[in-house]
Amino acid sequence: MALKRTADGTVDLRTKEGKAIAARMAKARKAAAKKAKSSVKKTSDGTVDKRTKEGKAIAARMAKARASKNSLKSRIKRLFS
Repeated sequence: MALKRTADGTVDLRTKEGKAIAARMAKARKAAAKKAKSSVKKTSDGTVDKRTKEGKAIAARMAKARASKNSLKSRIKRLFS
């Protein structure tokens, strides 16, 4: 079913479908704002600040990923894939 539109081409928010879309968009905006507010602190050059608790956790995960990338198991998997 096509969405009902207003004269200027936007979705008509008075309809049932329009109200549902508006509710989903509001929920998405709220989630995006919450995510942006709780983002990791960055340094002036844009990298993650490793002095913070979150930065240290990120650095530890990245070190673990780098170490597992060059493991024997990974090399064998890359060789045969």
